[in-house]
Amino acid sequence: MECTRCGACCVAPDIAALDKPLGLRCPHLGADNLCTVYDRRPQVCRDYQADEVCQRIEAPTLEERVHKYLALFELTHEAERVRQGGCSSMRQARRG
Repeated sequence: MECTRCGACCVAPDIAALDKPLGLRCPHLGADNLCTVYDRRPQVCRDYQADEVCQRIEAPTLEERVHKYLALFELTHEAERVRQGGCSSMRQARRG
């Protein structure tokens, strides 16, 4: 499957290598939804391949895609807790 460069994989999941919590935008994701550190991105990002999840969360906007991703994996409430807790890192989110 071809990557659509939607940016959902840089927002919805947590990314431990970047200390990025669940449901929050990666600080390296540019306004164009492309990685600003692509050549230096962590291995977990390099290894990620577009798959059937990308098709299942297809939507017109990044926000809608993220919402569908979180719902698909039943993480909506956890992501909301992270957002409301003002967590800027995974370490901070885990303490909450």
